[in-house]
Amino acid sequence: MARINLLPWREAERRRRQREFSGIAVAALAVIFLLGVAVHLVMGKLISNQEDRNQFLRYQISLLDKQIREIQDLEKTKARLLARMDVIQQLQESRPEVVHLFDELVVDIPEGVYLTKVTQSGRSVVVDGRAQSNARVSAFMRNIEASKWIGGPSLMVIEHENQGGAEMSRFQLRFNQLKPKLNEAEAAT
Repeated sequence: MARINLLPWREAERRRRQREFSGIAVAALAVIFLLGVAVHLVMGKLISNQEDRNQFLRYQISLLDKQIREIQDLEKTKARLLARMDVIQQLQESRPEVVHLFDELVVDIPEGVYLTKVTQSGRSVVVDGRAQSNARVSAFMRNIEASKWIGGPSLMVIEHENQGGAEMSRFQLRFNQLKPKLNEAEAAT
């Protein structure tokens, strides 16, 4: 039988397949490289857009922080003004109280009692004085208790002294300044 040598044809076919495979491999690598570059560009663009949005948000947040600080400053100023208004209102309300305090002291002091010192701290009043007897100090305390502007007397100290043949009692008395309830007719005036 005749022998046909098919090796060169097979060899040529193998080389053609190898070239074809190499071409497909190079084309696949090129496509993969291009896809990688495209993905990289798209991701870079997305990151850039997100950074721009973040920068815009940071700017808006800084504007809001500035407005919040301004609002807080305004609230502090408002609180200080309201506190001042309250102090002024309290001063306006308490202005006649000093007059009433001294008026009540003059009316309530019985004969034979002499005040040497009057000290006020808030609504508490401390008086130092001298009296001819303990009964006069008691009468003074009863008068204070009956008053509508002062009340709650509390005797802190009472001492007997002998001054030039006359016996006197030195005393210290604490009481509170009251705000009487005004009826509607008195409140309107």
